[in-house]
Amino acid sequence: MAGTGDKQKQIFRIAISGYYGFSNSGDEAVLRSILLALEEEAAAQGVTVQPIVLSADPAWTSRMYGVESAHRMRPGDLLRTLRSCDALISGGGSLLQDVTGGMTIPYYTGILKLAQWLGKPTFAYAQGIGPVNRRAMYPLIRSAMRRSKYVSVRDAESAALLGRIGVPLDRIDVVPDPVMGLPLPEGTTAAREGAETPPVIGVSLRGWREDGADLARAAEALAALSKRRPVRLRFLPFHTPSDKVTSEEVMERLSGRLGEGSSAELTDPGDDPQAMLLAVSRCDALFGMRLHALIYAANQQVPMLGLSYDPKIDQFLNRLGLAPIGTTESLDAEAFADAACALLDAPDDWRARYGPAIDELKRQAKDPAQQIIHALRQYKSR
Repeated sequence: MAGTGDKQKQIFRIAISGYYGFSNSGDEAVLRSILLALEEEAAAQGVTVQPIVLSADPAWTSRMYGVESAHRMRPGDLLRTLRSCDALISGGGSLLQDVTGGMTIPYYTGILKLAQWLGKPTFAYAQGIGPVNRRAMYPLIRSAMRRSKYVSVRDAESAALLGRIGVPLDRIDVVPDPVMGLPLPEGTTAAREGAETPPVIGVSLRGWREDGADLARAAEALAALSKRRPVRLRFLPFHTPSDKVTSEEVMERLSGRLGEGSSAELTDPGDDPQAMLLAVSRCDALFGMRLHALIYAANQQVPMLGLSYDPKIDQFLNRLGLAPIGTTESLDAEAFADAACALLDAPDDWRARYGPAIDELKRQAKDPAQQIIHALRQYKSR
């Protein structure tokens, strides 16, 4: 949309679709990571990117990230945005799944198809695909992905599912979640509490089972750990207000049950995903149920224990060579305490063992932005 002479960089206006503007730290971290990666790669390739984010709260998104934003559910806004853009990125996260609702897949594939119908190149950026329980959704996914210029997914299981649906495997890149490349806020450094205080255990839980049995088991496990040694349990709500309510419920279950010298606290790093990343970096270990809590911990090489409620938890841990400590159906309190104590006793051993895999994922997290900017330059030069 702009000249390519020496004095003027080529400008690409790119719409970005995802689960943005819903106060979910993980998805906001995905967006922040994508924006930073695109900006960095555009500068490296000598072009300029102007993002327009589709959001449930466009005003908030514009204030937070300093970008244009349009409402994700207003057809007129969507059409104007896509018409004004050079391309559409369907952002990272678990967008193409039907566990959270029957309209999720039709919505995100619909955005892709609308952009394609308008003649805009589309790109899938490190998506997590599935679970897809309704086979009727297969044609929607197949059509949207096969017509995209570039498709990347965040794990091999997502690629395999797309292959079964009918997307050629040789068109799919398997890359890490974008948040593996998210930096700490500018001017800050990770600084763990140190040996002067009890070690800090970050705790990220979400509601899942209707009967609350999974949270009861989590509380039992944390209580068992607190009786082995003094710890500071620092609850980190990744999706507000729901995770805050869940954290308060577990803290209530722990009331009067913590060992001597142990404590529980609820923290609120605010809306900025990089502030949450900083909060995670200052933990000595992390017990996480939220996927992005675990990704934040890996990003900062914080030893972790994952509680699985969804295959995406297992898939991420597997990429590091780890396995969940338990699931929402089963968690042994004493085994949890054993594992947590082992992490606290030898954190450097954990980093030596898993650090190389983490470093490789951080390097690979830049690949989608490189591919997309390169593809756009080629597309516009034709």
